[in-house]
Amino acid sequence: MRQVVGDVSACFDRLRSARPPGYPDTRKIARGFVPAASLQSRPMKVDLFNFDLPPSRIAQAPARPRDSARLLHVRTDGGLEDRTVRDLPALLSPGDVMVFNNTRVIPARLSGHRKRVGGPVPGPRIEVTLRKNNGDGTWQAFARPARKLVAEDVIAFAEDFRATVLHKAEGGEITLDFPGSPDHMMSGLVTHGIMPLPPYIARDHSGLETDDNDYQTIYAKYDGAVAAPTAGLHFTDRLMEALDQRGVNRTFLTLHVGAGTFLPVTVDDTADHHMHAEWGEISPESAKMINTARRAGGQIISVGTTSLRLLESASGKDGQLRPFSGDTDIFITPGYRFRTVDALMTNFHLPRSTLFMLVSAFAGLKTMQGAYRHAIEEGYRFYSYGDSSFLELNKRG
Repeated sequence: MRQVVGDVSACFDRLRSARPPGYPDTRKIARGFVPAASLQSRPMKVDLFNFDLPPSRIAQAPARPRDSARLLHVRTDGGLEDRTVRDLPALLSPGDVMVFNNTRVIPARLSGHRKRVGGPVPGPRIEVTLRKNNGDGTWQAFARPARKLVAEDVIAFAEDFRATVLHKAEGGEITLDFPGSPDHMMSGLVTHGIMPLPPYIARDHSGLETDDNDYQTIYAKYDGAVAAPTAGLHFTDRLMEALDQRGVNRTFLTLHVGAGTFLPVTVDDTADHHMHAEWGEISPESAKMINTARRAGGQIISVGTTSLRLLESASGKDGQLRPFSGDTDIFITPGYRFRTVDALMTNFHLPRSTLFMLVSAFAGLKTMQGAYRHAIEEGYRFYSYGDSSFLELNKRG
């Protein structure tokens, strides 16, 4: 497992979250940027969140159909029940509200050949992962192998789709200039790009056609994510209908997931970790629905840690959820007092990751250590394409 973690860290090193095309610097217009230091619970040793995972437990493809995935129910008292995702309506009550993240993953990974005057044709193959649209026809990206690139090199992804290297920085980061209109660029991306799957899902440079649908939620709407909100991958039209029949309400927010969300923490103490920022938005209508449901005694169920992070970022000390538009780098560790979310549906996360810290804060560290041991022993499938869990909030602290 150490090798798997190392590969993930090496591949995503320094990768920060991406905003969708056309968005300005949202830190300047945010109605509530949340600094990490103000919400981090207390310093803790990162080794407390480590565990050994056999590589065979890392899912390489989703369950089919999606809602046939397993679901580990982790109760408030620490009890565990083995279920399936189709059992979800039975865990909820009429008047509860489920909150979904409707970000859409862009096909941000490209494969091409370097073209250089006087150089071999074709040149060496270059793998590129886009990470941020600068809004002027240029993109920040990561290239592999970046050592074969210099400024003014052209990377040809297709005969009519190419980009020029404007700048190369440390860590494989490059700035690319795509000629033509933004629509031409996005059309080329859709035609020639592939889903930016995390490196623990083994794919060659061309990927699989099935990933185009598999790595996208059925309700994805707004382009901008470079990683999927994976808890939502389990939902089907049939499951949505069953939730409707149960009387469970739903609403949507948008948080454009960056690849940094999955990174293992490499420092020894959580106080030394620099949390990545991601752009998100909660509409006044969604905030009103959630606040109304809470006053009426309904439970708020976050579908995924991405939804939870944004909900908690927008929640005041008075427990009221407010509309939100901007960046958040909220870092949640055990000791944090949750203000809005009562239950969390989420996949199984990497060791030493901020997401495993978050679920440990939500359900209790000892409870989650026991839940993960159970999941490994019982053959649950981990990570993005893996099985799911339903966590009840441990209100005992």
